Amino acid sequence: MKKLIQITLRVNGEEHELLVPPWRTLLEVLREHLGLTGAKRSCQEGQCGTCTVLVDGQAINSCLYLAAEAQGKDILTIEGSGADAAIAQIQKSFVQKGGVQCGFCTPGFVLATRALLTNNPDPNEDDIRDAMVGHLCRCTGYVQIVEAIQDASHQTRDEGGR
Repeated sequence: MKKLIQITLRVNGEEHELLVPPWRTLLEVLREHLGLTGAKRSCQEGQCGTCTVLVDGQAINSCLYLAAEAQGKDILTIEGSGADAAIAQIQKSFVQKGGVQCGFCTPGFVLATRALLTNNPDPNEDDIRDAMVGHLCRCTGYVQIVEAIQDASHQTRDEGGR
């Protein structure tokens, strides 16, 4: 018999009450209980970044983060980012600069970029590369991704956008 705990998660501005095993990761709950599949299951070791979501504005690997730890925190997935002007610009920059190929890694990169630009609106290339450590892309190489993040930084600052 599986032990279940009741948790309440605030995801994309909506509260969800769930019964889950205490060892259930945030990634599993998002995908399997809430149907939010933007965060991808890949390495399950926190090494690839495809499972990235924002928890209280910080980029986290949801494959390593227990769902129960997320209670009382604001969780933002790529599905809930529609009203965020900065994320819209980040997505636009990724498309315009060729930072999107197959799209598997893109949600993680976009949310990690949002966290970076919130904390550092004017990152240099080293800042960007440091912030993207642990995010893998097998299609683009990383030049286009860095260029996209630089462009998003300039565009969001020019628009006064945070």
